[in-house]
Amino acid sequence: MKIFKRFNSELVKILKTGGVGVIPTDTIYGLVGSALNKKTVERVYKLRHRNSKKPMIILIGEISDLKKFGINLSHVSRKLVAKFWPNKISIIFDCPQPKFRYLHHGTKTLAFRLPKDKKLQAFLKKTGPLVAPSVNFEGQSPAKTIKEAQKYFGDKVNFYVDAGKLAVKPSKLISIIKGKIEYLRK
Repeated sequence: MKIFKRFNSELVKILKTGGVGVIPTDTIYGLVGSALNKKTVERVYKLRHRNSKKPMIILIGEISDLKKFGINLSHVSRKLVAKFWPNKISIIFDCPQPKFRYLHHGTKTLAFRLPKDKKLQAFLKKTGPLVAPSVNFEGQSPAKTIKEAQKYFGDKVNFYVDAGKLAVKPSKLISIIKGKIEYLRK
């Protein structure tokens, strides 16, 4: 288990081969792993002691990443998304595909966020979409520092990226289903 100061090609390789780590997102520290790797997603759930029926937010590097999950935006939805992204806003979309059940757990919806931070966006373009729940056990306070993150996960993750103390709030959460917006967390 290593601690890094910035995103790099070694981290991309770790994540592309099923690894899990802690990174600073555009909001708070996130426990990340490839959203397209079922075993990695299961590992993140287990590490976090997360309710297995509760979907996670997925970070993407560009809007076209939605297609990897079978999400094709209508003209109306595309216009709405353009108003909100990139930003600290997670958006829930319909995702009825059975092959993504390990992500949506029967809800047939998934939440995505396209961060505004350019370094994080560039990193995500290299890693591919990442599940990114907050760094904590279910029901506990999110870690604001790497030391706090290590208290949760110790050497059970492959790496940590230390960006100092993060005191930012979780993302806003909205739903865009059939072209209609619903605000779920402001």
